[in-house]
Amino acid sequence: MSANTSQTDNTLTVHDVEKIAILSRLAIDDSKATAYAESLNKILSLMQALQAIDTTDVEPLKSPFDHPQPLRDDIVAEPNRRDDYQAVAPATQDGLYLVPRVIE
Repeated sequence: MSANTSQTDNTLTVHDVEKIAILSRLAIDDSKATAYAESLNKILSLMQALQAIDTTDVEPLKSPFDHPQPLRDDIVAEPNRRDDYQAVAPATQDGLYLVPRVIE
């Protein structure tokens, strides 16, 4: 927040938005600075409202769904052509490509 912004009023001013734009190296149109300040203040207001919610007894969710998600069957759709691809390789061993060492 700006030094000009008081502790009780946590809103961004047009001047604050212009300073943030300069620090961020963003070019903003002066005519849109007011709209940006209003939009940012709405976001900050929402964040303050979210911070006010008591979540002490709320368990974290690993998924928003109560049941496991259905997954498609893991079916092989293409044939194994590794031998064909490795036939043109300069060097292979045990199904792996051999390459020159680049780090000693």
